[in-house]
Amino acid sequence: MEAIAPAHGTATLLLIAAAAVAVLLFLIMKVRLHAFISLVLVSLLTAVAAGIPLALVPTALTSGFGSTLASVALLVGFGVMLGRLLEVTGGAQVLADTLIGRFGEARAPFALGVAALLFGFPIFFDAGLVVFLPIILTVARRFGGSVLYYALPAAGAFAAMHAIVPPHPGPVAAGTVLGGDIGVVLLVGLPVALVSWYVGVYLVSRQLGARIYVALPDLLLGPVNGGGSTDAPTDVDGSTGTGAGTATTTETRLAPPAFSTVLGLLLVPLVLIALNTVLTTLVTSEVIGEGNGLVEALQLVGQTPVALLITLLLAIATLGRHGRTLSETTQLLDDALGPICSIILITGAGGMFGGVLRASGIGEALTGSLSGLGMPLLLQAFLIATALRVAQGSATVALTTASGLIASQAEGLHDVRIALLVVAVAAGATVLSHVNDSGFWLVSRFFGMDEKTTLKTWTVMETTLGLTAFAAAVVLWPLSGLLI
Repeated sequence: MEAIAPAHGTATLLLIAAAAVAVLLFLIMKVRLHAFISLVLVSLLTAVAAGIPLALVPTALTSGFGSTLASVALLVGFGVMLGRLLEVTGGAQVLADTLIGRFGEARAPFALGVAALLFGFPIFFDAGLVVFLPIILTVARRFGGSVLYYALPAAGAFAAMHAIVPPHPGPVAAGTVLGGDIGVVLLVGLPVALVSWYVGVYLVSRQLGARIYVALPDLLLGPVNGGGSTDAPTDVDGSTGTGAGTATTTETRLAPPAFSTVLGLLLVPLVLIALNTVLTTLVTSEVIGEGNGLVEALQLVGQTPVALLITLLLAIATLGRHGRTLSETTQLLDDALGPICSIILITGAGGMFGGVLRASGIGEALTGSLSGLGMPLLLQAFLIATALRVAQGSATVALTTASGLIASQAEGLHDVRIALLVVAVAAGATVLSHVNDSGFWLVSRFFGMDEKTTLKTWTVMETTLGLTAFAAAVVLWPLSGLLI
């Protein structure tokens, strides 16, 4: 749903937004009302208070909910089924052992982050996180301690690549709106993303993991003795003997799949999505003409949900049928879907809340007041994107909207400075992820954290990631003047 003309002044709208977030946190953290119910209730009250016409309130609620589910539900469903197959057959353990063998036990979190950076180049944040989930949890189970040591470096890597580096939609859209060269945006954004990940994610995650203990969740692995056990499992499939999809005695004697098989399966979505990205870029730049049937077919199989579906079917054929009947594999996949119902609904409701804030015009009212303050362009880009991020949750919306608001001031700038503006906007669109961001709820539920812990960990890490990226843009801005 498009934003309506604001029914109130900027100050009133900001008070409504702040009150909505405060009430939501109170209901979830103090009253202990279920997060899904709380999000829907607060979204409804916010829509009415913000002046959205009563006849349009249902549309405002369902459009945000539906659009979020459209992008998340299929990815989470396919991804968790794929993850369960990798975990039960020992595939995740094989990949984890190989990574640890190459990097060493002490560098396991670093190894996960580096692998996520590579996979995160073409794969969006939510899809990458879902595919990597069994690997993260397997490594965490093997070494014990807080799951934050392993979860944050990988999740933060996907977040950094998604926000800053083309071909992800946010930086591509921002670079296009600002009139920059996407190739230059890539060349500038990639090293900034790598440095920002190391400083703002990896180093920070070590501190957060040392201070805050988060037990190993049983989403894929089943309950582990006390959570976060330091004892490595002896079963090939890593089963603890409890939970849905528990392995039988026959399954524990099966040899795990080869490393090449597991790696090949994980590369399937990477290759398909990357191919779609390349072809889409070539069509957009008119290197390839529109209407080519073969190109459109390849673009279709490279769409993230289709790529994950193909990968899941291949996993069923190669892993799921190894020592099992198809009906047993089907039951295993069905068991994997049960625990994620709550995750999908809560994530959709988080999208509903963000959608209501967008439709109410709160973000536009706030950024409109910021754009006329006469501050330096780089700082203005960062603050406007930050305001949009805090107001409505979506990083991609914050990126594209903030870029549009500063586009007229970017005319005539060198491509490198436009790329640095994209970095500044991306940095602002990354910080302060909170309860109106669907990614906040994905991370919270995937890693078994309550809302307070997620704010103290994920929100902090996203903020340090964004601030580091902005600091890099500030340092490089005067140096870029040498190219003019």
